[in-house]
Amino acid sequence: MTREELHAAAMALPGATMNVQWGDDHMYKVGGRIFAGADGGYASLSFKATDIAFEALTSSGRARPAPYMARAKWVTFDDLAALDSDEVRDWLKTSHQLVAGKLTKAQRKEIGLS
Repeated sequence: MTREELHAAAMALPGATMNVQWGDDHMYKVGGRIFAGADGGYASLSFKATDIAFEALTSSGRARPAPYMARAKWVTFDDLAALDSDEVRDWLKTSHQLVAGKLTKAQRKEIGLS
């Protein structure tokens, strides 16, 4: 997946925004909460995964537990370019849903996720 494809896929999700923080990391958010992030060069990708996906991806070696966020079931892929675009779009959508699901009803309504 390319940088442009990742950015387009993340920003296509309802209420998604992107902020550059912690130096040059690109953080994709919904309702002010991060659902995915890439380093400044878009070499690596991290996102929140379901419990099952976290176990499958980390135990198979496809991804590694994300530093500082593994307890919250975040994974990191070190080579974005090697990932299948359709698969990443699905992971982003799921991550977005997981994070958006934790927003208050008022927050979800405000960004059109009622």
